[in-house]
Amino acid sequence: MCSQPESFWRRETLGRALAFALLALIALFAPRAHAVEGLRLAIGDISHPALSANDIQLEFSAARSTLEVHIARLRLGDRSWRELHLSCPQASLSAQGVHCSGAQLGVHGRRLPLVLDFHADPAASRVAVELRLSSGAQVRLSLDDEGRFEAVLARLGLEDLSVLASLLSPPGAGELLRYLTRGQVNARLVWEPEGAGRARDSLTLTARFSELAFGTDDGLRAGEGLGLAVELAAHPTPAGWGWQAQVAWEQGEAYLHPLYLQAGPVLDAAGVFHAEQIEIHKATLALEGVAQLAFTARIGRADLSLDDLALSLSGGDLAILGPRWITPLLAPALVERLHFGGQIGAGLEIEDGRVQAFNVVFDAAELSLAAADGGRGFGFGPLTGHLPWLAGSSSRARLQVQGGYWEALALGAFDVNAMLQGQQASFETMRIPLLDGMLVLDEVELGRESEGWLGRASVAVEPVSMRLLTQALGLPSMAGLLSASLPGVRVSPAEITFDGALVMSVFDGYVQATQLHVREPFGVASHVRADLEARHLDLAQLTETFSFGSITGFVDADVRGLELVRWRPTSFDARLVSSAGDYRRRISQRAVQNISALGGAGAMAVLQRGLLGLFDTFGYRELGFQCVLAGGVCLMRGIDGSERADGSFQIVRGGGIPALDVIGYNRRVDWDELVGRIQRVIDDNVTPELH
Repeated sequence: MCSQPESFWRRETLGRALAFALLALIALFAPRAHAVEGLRLAIGDISHPALSANDIQLEFSAARSTLEVHIARLRLGDRSWRELHLSCPQASLSAQGVHCSGAQLGVHGRRLPLVLDFHADPAASRVAVELRLSSGAQVRLSLDDEGRFEAVLARLGLEDLSVLASLLSPPGAGELLRYLTRGQVNARLVWEPEGAGRARDSLTLTARFSELAFGTDDGLRAGEGLGLAVELAAHPTPAGWGWQAQVAWEQGEAYLHPLYLQAGPVLDAAGVFHAEQIEIHKATLALEGVAQLAFTARIGRADLSLDDLALSLSGGDLAILGPRWITPLLAPALVERLHFGGQIGAGLEIEDGRVQAFNVVFDAAELSLAAADGGRGFGFGPLTGHLPWLAGSSSRARLQVQGGYWEALALGAFDVNAMLQGQQASFETMRIPLLDGMLVLDEVELGRESEGWLGRASVAVEPVSMRLLTQALGLPSMAGLLSASLPGVRVSPAEITFDGALVMSVFDGYVQATQLHVREPFGVASHVRADLEARHLDLAQLTETFSFGSITGFVDADVRGLELVRWRPTSFDARLVSSAGDYRRRISQRAVQNISALGGAGAMAVLQRGLLGLFDTFGYRELGFQCVLAGGVCLMRGIDGSERADGSFQIVRGGGIPALDVIGYNRRVDWDELVGRIQRVIDDNVTPELH
């Protein structure tokens, strides 16, 4: 198709005139065929801008009723063939034309696996050709006296298409057939020239593709059982070829990495084929989960590049569009965990191959991400607002979020206001209600760099009641406050790092987390690193909270190099000691039993004069415990300097009357076993064997 179309099938076309002149010449001899043995005709060259043929040899044998045609070289447009040979075993010449049945066609010494019948009537200006392939497929071609051309393809399979592709060598056919593994096509193409009641030339195509299958070597593109229905109508105009088309995907499924697609979409479009581009004046795509999707476009014909696009989407159901389109394209690793709800509208503009504008409107939208370990994760919504983006200028996004959650913690309503500029976004301060406190996000910025989207922010937690927090998390009730000041939070696709400290005021002391670092925060193997520091924790409150017995006094604790994988500890160096100072230090018999239970068979309590059963509480001088976790094993120590020659160590050093020591003997303890002991002590109050 070209910008100034020619009526290729008009009767005055030189190629057709030459063909019929040749047939007329042969027909002149037909009445006298009984008086001659045959006919031989040699033509040196036929030349025309659309076609050329060289060294044409034609031989008809009346006695054998055979026709042989040799063409040294044939060119049609930019396609050419050498050494063409047509051999017809049943041929006749008469005033009614030329008839041939069962002809064989060879190209460059290779016989094609097809049989050809044709009939040409020069007087009536009619030609009919039928190709029968070995598979039973057929190709029928006809041209009538009004210049109407019709081509019918019936039951053409993959092997048949390969035969025709080898003969015709259409552009891109080799690449296409390389990936097709199965399929069949039925099609009808009709060309009708102007005249006989027709105001203009027209071309129509109806095609149906069934049971198509394809696949690439890398497995990133594949389809199975595909059924497509195609309808196309075109006509020449001064600017090019005007066209209208419908493509309906009726059956099958396909994977086009990273998208999994199913039958259902129907495309209706109209436009113009120009010499160098395809122009789509209007198009609509019927798609599940979308009330309306319409677009216009310009596509380069040479490389099928998308030069211009104006697209609008309305009534998009996020529950359908999210898992099918949004997540696979933007976050394929989260397909199973990311969930959507609500409605969306969108617009997109591309000019000269570059995105110029993009906007999204949310209507009661919801977004949630389930935790990798099967937990609740986090979510936001309903969300309403407008997010516009313009190339070369700034725009403002405004969103209203009615609430959200993080695991068991509910978040209140908040607003999101941001300035968008190029690939950068700057957010106004966000204040998100959290229980009786507030999560404050300040100086939030997002930007797209070579390694992906990067973000930074300042995060603060205004005091939250530990009583409400532990209640929400289903933990034993604790008094105190949680607060945080993290002035330098940096986010990348692979990690989150935190400057500053997260501080909990609990048990009349505090617990502080620093050097926070999270790798693969949204992946299935998230990795957390931190240092923990606890000071002056009231043991009376702590042991009462966790039903551990009763211990009075205070402790300090340090956990260095804590590493969590999937929120399970894999490495740390932990140390717990009695806090400095003068305060009452007593430990109950139940607490002694539970501490001993943690040490397993290798731990025991030693009491002066064997009076353990006579006292409810005992005095102690200090507590001390250390664990270095590596490779799933806790290397245990007790109070500094308490190691004995037999390898034992003191966990509790007695003081006062009666004096009580708790001695540990097992220095290597399986971590999972130790955690199980702690859980059983808390849940079941296990009583150990005491010595």
